[in-house]
Parts: sequence; C-alpha cells; structure tokens
Amino acid sequence: MIIDSHCHVWPEHIAPQVLSENIMGLEPMGDGTIGGLLKKMDKAGIDYACCLGVAIVPKNLEKTNEFIGSVDRSRLVPFGTIHQDRTVEDNMRSLRENNIVGVKLHPNFQGIDLADPRVIEICRAIAQEGLLLITHAGEGSDAAATDRGSPDKVVALAEAVPDLTLVACHYGAYHQLELGEKIVVGSRVILETSWPPTMAILEPSRIRAIIERHGADKVVFGSDWPLADPEAEIAGIRALGLTAEDEAKILGGNLARLLGL
Repeated sequence: MIIDSHCHVWPEHIAPQVLSENIMGLEPMGDGTIGGLLKKMDKAGIDYACCLGVAIVPKNLEKTNEFIGSVDRSRLVPFGTIHQDRTVEDNMRSLRENNIVGVKLHPNFQGIDLADPRVIEICRAIAQEGLLLITHAGEGSDAAATDRGSPDKVVALAEAVPDLTLVACHYGAYHQLELGEKIVVGSRVILETSWPPTMAILEPSRIRAIIERHGADKVVFGSDWPLADPEAEIAGIRALGLTAEDEAKILGGNLARLLGL
C-alpha cells in the first residue's frame, strides 16, 4: 500500500490563482485540484492521499474545512485546518462537523507560531480528539516564518502536548537539514519525506542514516503535490536502498496504522 501524506488541494476556481503565486519559488507539477490529484495517484500507483487544507485568514476556517471534508473518502483522507485567531471551540466544531481526521498547520502561510500558547491549546484539543497533526517545519519565505516553524519549536510542541501525534514535514527542517538532524531526528516526532522540488537533491546515504537513527517506524512518505511529483518521490524512496520491510512501512504501512486504514 502507498499513502501520500502531503497533497495540497483547492477548489477548481481557486487552484489556478494560488499556484500562479509561485509558492516558495517552486514551479507547480500539477494543477492542485481533486481531479488532478486522482489522475496523478492512478499514474503513480498511490492507494490513498491525504488532502491538506489551510485557512490563511480566520474567516476561511469553515469553508476550508467544508471543502476538505467533502472529498471522496474511498481514496482521499481529509486533513483540515485550524486558525489561531479563532477559539478552540470554533476550531474543533469546524473539524467535527466535517468529519476531519487530521489537521495541517503551515507556519509560513498562516502566520502560525508553533510556540504560541493559543496554538498549543488548540493542539491539546486536537490530541484529545485523536486527530493527527502535520506541520510544515523549517525554512519559510522569510526569517520570521522560518522561526515560527523552526525545528526546536516542532520538538517543543511535541513535548508540550505529549499525547499529540505530530508529523513534521521535510524531515523536520526544510532547507535546514543539519538542524533537523541535531534537534528533530531521534525525537518522538514523526518525520515526513518531502523536499520540494524533489528529494533526489538530497544525498541518499544521509537520508538512510536519518531513517536508521530516527527509526523507520516513525517516518512517512509525503510528496508535497503539486509542488513535487509523487511518482518521482516514490522512486526516490525506493532508491534509498532500505530493507523491503522499512520501505513498505515508510511508503504506506506506518500511516495506514496511524489512520486505521
């Protein structure tokens, strides 16, 4: 089984506008729509994909979760949004009403600081609800955004909410891999493998060492579609030279266990 933990989707009338903004200086490799994702899943042999929604402003909380909650559950897994400027009750009500199974945080685009007491309070409620949390980690579009999702704050959030299932994108430190190796690797945080535009730019022996030290049971595959090509990223995982058992865990087994698929 292959599960992509990291796919961004938007309504068809919004996706072109979002992707025209040259996110993080990356060229899109897909159209960001549900239909486009399903076609890519078929081509890449992906069984399930986690669809991530992000509310950039507080007023978009409900409609973002309504859209994410409407995906076809036979192959797509809805990961909704919260916003720190809304109450804990507002956030949890929106997630519950749309039967959301996980939450995506994006310190870069949402202005969310992982050390913000409001965020920690919401994360405690997310943990109590039994939802998974996946967060961007590492470099953002500026120094302030990078600080909001820094590796040390990722680990601090995991320590502040010990019953939270926390997944950190980009090996816990996008474009800050050395910091990630020092701070996040070896912690209880689950690492996700995406590295747009492709993890092929990373040295395979270094990634194998990270997985060995962190434990293959705590690593999940993610592509960051449409900013990367899932087919190429699956090939990248398979080129690492892992054991068949560890490869299967990372490509889908671990996330299937966490999501009960």
